[in-house]
Amino acid sequence: MSSYEFTVTVQTQYLEEQSDPARSHYVFAYAITIKNTGGIAAQLISRHWVITDANNHTEEVRGLGVVGNQPLLQPGEQFEYTSGTSMATPQGSMRGEYFCVAEDGHRFEVPIPEFILSLPRTLH
Repeated sequence: MSSYEFTVTVQTQYLEEQSDPARSHYVFAYAITIKNTGGIAAQLISRHWVITDANNHTEEVRGLGVVGNQPLLQPGEQFEYTSGTSMATPQGSMRGEYFCVAEDGHRFEVPIPEFILSLPRTLH
């Protein structure tokens, strides 16, 4: 086990009530759980997202913290939040990384594995 390790899990949901397919506007929510699976306390400082729609249009988003927070996680602790994104196609994907600083000053990145955003029953 690495001293500097977070595990990220994601659940997605299509938000039909906020979407407008006639105008190519599809809205998705994603719930993320970040767990400190390492051996030292660390703080999530910033994030970087790469959002790609089905037309291969890519948007990058960078910012401090997540939903206004920069959680400090002790080993074994987790932080959960929900956010969202919109795109012009009914399918797409997101991936990225979190940038963290451990209590000993070590800086490290936590990869966020690619996950799919899709309308229900549209993947075969």
